Amino acid sequence: MYSQEDLNSAVSAGAISAEAANALRAHVAAQRDAVPADAEHFRLITGFNDIFVSIGAVILLMAMAAIGDAIWSNNDGPSPVSAALVAGTAWMLAEFFTAKRRMALPSIILLLAFIGGTFMTFIGLVVPIVDGGGPTMDTIGVLLIAGSALLTAGAAWIHWKRFMVPITIAAGTAAVAATVIAVLIAIIGPNSDNLETIILGLVFVAGLVVFAFAMRWDMSDPRRETRRSDVAFWLHLLAAPAIAHPIFALIGVTEGENIGAAAAVAVLGVYIAFGIVALAVDRRALLVSALAYVLIALTFLFREFGAVELNFALTALVIGSALLTLSALWTPIRRAVVKGLPGDVQARLPATA
Repeated sequence: MYSQEDLNSAVSAGAISAEAANALRAHVAAQRDAVPADAEHFRLITGFNDIFVSIGAVILLMAMAAIGDAIWSNNDGPSPVSAALVAGTAWMLAEFFTAKRRMALPSIILLLAFIGGTFMTFIGLVVPIVDGGGPTMDTIGVLLIAGSALLTAGAAWIHWKRFMVPITIAAGTAAVAATVIAVLIAIIGPNSDNLETIILGLVFVAGLVVFAFAMRWDMSDPRRETRRSDVAFWLHLLAAPAIAHPIFALIGVTEGENIGAAAAVAVLGVYIAFGIVALAVDRRALLVSALAYVLIALTFLFREFGAVELNFALTALVIGSALLTLSALWTPIRRAVVKGLPGDVQARLPATA
């Protein structure tokens, strides 16, 4: 299996001509009855060896974490030694499996281990400083967490410059968003009475900013033939829950099963709006991120109409049928949605069949 990036690399190296690469893309598109953009490709595994290496890498990283826990005698908070060993091991493994072998799934796992290990290293150093403090130390602790997130974003940037794994941009963006949110919480006050609502609002704004950033990457590669498309995919995957969760939390879906008929209808309305946006930008992340909330809303509605015994079955039937129908008819439905947009917007969106 070869990615769009592999084809472009082969053309650049002179292994095949640009015409041959385009002919191959057209052939594959014709076989699938859709243009490559509509398939929303991204590399995850190229063979079972990816899974084999990933299992070995996870086991080794767990071993390094256990060794770090044995070295770190302080039981207050996470072990910075353990986290640092995980981050360092992930980087060394990436030098071979990412830089040389270019294995997709191991590269993703190693990147997440490096970023997570880096962040937890700083957190492990911060916790003993602020542990048991008062309100002032709470604010200082939030600022230290913000500093840890910012340093983690810097580590992600260094990792990107060395290995250029597409998910790295999303990981670094998440770290930057966490930094900004933590700083704002420190300014507002971590002991504020309506802190939960404030955090939800900040996460929602962050989600919109990340979505705009993802669209910038998407619009730079409307044919989705380069690594920029893969970067945009992971950014959309980051933005989707950050947008969806605050909306549904404010509607009241996350408070329990008794959400009310008005809230259930509002959930369905929001999900339809998500669907239109997903069709326009040709990204399915928004639809997936909101599925749990729609399941809750439909289950409540079916129960209200008396279908208590079959409420889950009916909900699964409706959602499953709708998603499969949308998947089968994605291209013609998306074509109709895109045609309703202004011409300059259409030109910057992924092509339709």
